[in-house]
Amino acid sequence: MEEGYQNRTAFIKGAKDIAKEVKRQASKKVGRSVDKMSDEYARRSYSRFEEDDDDDYPRQGSQDGGYYRGDSTAGNDDEGGHSDSTEGHDEDDEIYEGEYQGIPRADSGKGSLAGGPGSMTAGAQEYRDIDVSDAQRQKDKEELAQQYETILQECGHGKFQWTLYFVLGLALMADGVEIFVVGFVLPSAEKDMCLSEPNKSMLGLIVYFGMMVGAFLWGALADRIGRRQSLLISLSINSIFSFFSSFVQGYSTFLFCRLLSGVGIGGSIPIVFSYYSEFLAQEKRGEHLSWLCMFWMIGGIYASAMAWTIIPHYGWSFQMGSAYQFHSWRVFVLVCAFPSVAAIAALNAMPESPRFYLENGKHDEGWMILKQVHDTNMRGKGHPEKVFSVTTIKTVKPADELVDIGTDTPVWQRYQLKIMSLSQQIRKNILACFSPEYKRTTFMLMAVWFTMSFSYYGLTVWFPDMIKYIQKQEYDSRTKTFTKERVEHVTFNFTLENQIHSHGYYFNDKFLNLKMKSMVFENSVFEECYFEDITSTHTFFKNCTFIASLFYNTDLFKYRFVDCKLVNSTFLHNKEGCVLDFSDDFNNAYMIYFINFLGTLAVLPGNIVSALLMDKIGRLRMLAGSSVISCVSCFFLMFGNSESGMIALLCLFGGISIASWNALDVVTVELYPSDKRTTAFGFLNALCKLAAVLGISIFQSFVGITKALPILFAAGALAAGSFLATKLPETRGQVLQ
Repeated sequence: MEEGYQNRTAFIKGAKDIAKEVKRQASKKVGRSVDKMSDEYARRSYSRFEEDDDDDYPRQGSQDGGYYRGDSTAGNDDEGGHSDSTEGHDEDDEIYEGEYQGIPRADSGKGSLAGGPGSMTAGAQEYRDIDVSDAQRQKDKEELAQQYETILQECGHGKFQWTLYFVLGLALMADGVEIFVVGFVLPSAEKDMCLSEPNKSMLGLIVYFGMMVGAFLWGALADRIGRRQSLLISLSINSIFSFFSSFVQGYSTFLFCRLLSGVGIGGSIPIVFSYYSEFLAQEKRGEHLSWLCMFWMIGGIYASAMAWTIIPHYGWSFQMGSAYQFHSWRVFVLVCAFPSVAAIAALNAMPESPRFYLENGKHDEGWMILKQVHDTNMRGKGHPEKVFSVTTIKTVKPADELVDIGTDTPVWQRYQLKIMSLSQQIRKNILACFSPEYKRTTFMLMAVWFTMSFSYYGLTVWFPDMIKYIQKQEYDSRTKTFTKERVEHVTFNFTLENQIHSHGYYFNDKFLNLKMKSMVFENSVFEECYFEDITSTHTFFKNCTFIASLFYNTDLFKYRFVDCKLVNSTFLHNKEGCVLDFSDDFNNAYMIYFINFLGTLAVLPGNIVSALLMDKIGRLRMLAGSSVISCVSCFFLMFGNSESGMIALLCLFGGISIASWNALDVVTVELYPSDKRTTAFGFLNALCKLAAVLGISIFQSFVGITKALPILFAAGALAAGSFLATKLPETRGQVLQ
């Protein structure tokens, strides 16, 4: 066997020698054209091609750079010139020097990135690859950034980017849906699960806690394992736990599922913007990232429309006994997972960011994806003959790589070591955001993100609460009060609503098959009374006495009786849980969904304006200007004393402030280099969710007490944010780092 192996090795070596000799003889036919190409590769130029009839396409015959294929001088057939398509043919078409021999590599002899062919030995090159200094890596990153921008210019903007736009838009839409889900189901879920006020507040805030953790986690991972892979994992977690949350019955399990659902969707915003930006050329980046923001608005509209369509329909439910009930609001929760599922399915057909591959030394993978982008766009524009002219691309050797620990190590230990290594790399990346080079930028952005989020989320939650408070005041103004009434031998079989009965005496009365809504009985006596088939909402008995009374099939639980005395009274077959009845809240539910629908739709003008002007007036002017106008608009809230007035002001504030968010997203993407981009974005987005929790908690505490403090808080935060935004560096016209 050993002798056969040696014979085979000798045969292969001989064949290689013959091939080299044939190649050497054939190369003589190329002559001056080949010499010119070698000189061009040695110069390492980054100049791109220009075409007379289309700026997006490079001219193939007149380049200076060594990173591109080029045709020989036009009309020089007599001097042995050949095009790429015929290079290497001899006269008998037997030998093909240009036959495919693999993807062009950055370390190939032609166009050597180290300074020319043959400039260092293999051993020296190997030593250089192992011991790359930080200064050299930084230089490589700068060269890659310049060349990558040139390549994106050649690839153009077309079908590929628009396809990716809609795919990533679904992921951003899922984030917008997640924000609204709990708010829409809370009025129904609080009855279905008999939630107390603290539990209601926690359920409203839990999604923000989850998104805070998710933004930090997935943003950091996306810089280490890839944008596409991190986004797929995060969306999968969101879809799975959104699905489970629609079926679980208990409050604790529902809270846990919504928390993990928020953790999953938290990675959407930092990854989506970073991912998409790495396929956009400089002159398209601000505009198209702003257009992408529209999907967050579409997510809000989708959630409002689905809630409007599904939740008020009590018939869209089923139950198995009294223990398991699947009401219409659970159908809504299930439907809200569809955008995330659709994003997962579509994302499987899209490639990883080529910039991520090149930043991690994966030349072949990055080159193939960029060629795919180029070819897809050229076919879409009707120019399938256009050839991707890039042959080699600058790559950056990773500073730290996962250590190969061999196959003999136990599986659990291998995974443990990989997780530890990955954690160390993530920690190093996070600390790098606070290095002297980026410290000022990071702290400035932290302040801007925090102030904007505090004011925006605080006010957007305060608006609906103020509207509810105004509605409640109007409702309470119609409350009827009965004092010291004596009722004997009377049967109540009709709805009792919005009444207060004080110091009454009820003897041998029957309350049959009725609904009690917003009823209060105070200091009253019920003797030998019979309660059957009672459904109640916001109904309480305070300091009352029940003597020899019977409760049969009612939902009058102990918490309905405040400081009451029960003497010889019996409860039989009490209803389990809190029974939903949408007929009472039908109009109120529609009003909630309609208000949110209008508030979400109102951001459409702001989205359009920011997209059209982002690359014209600059990111900072858009950010600071929109924040100042939003600050001024806050003072109009003083005049919102009616329901319609508050709705109009909500739409005004949302339409103005969205331009600030769009500009802030673009600035954050462009201020950090590729290997730190999603880490920094995720950290800032996590801070944004923390500010949202604080803003919501603080602003809600002032509902019904004062308008002045919430308005002053919001205006002050926006003013501080707009001032700090002017201190950030302008990124318009800069190459993506």
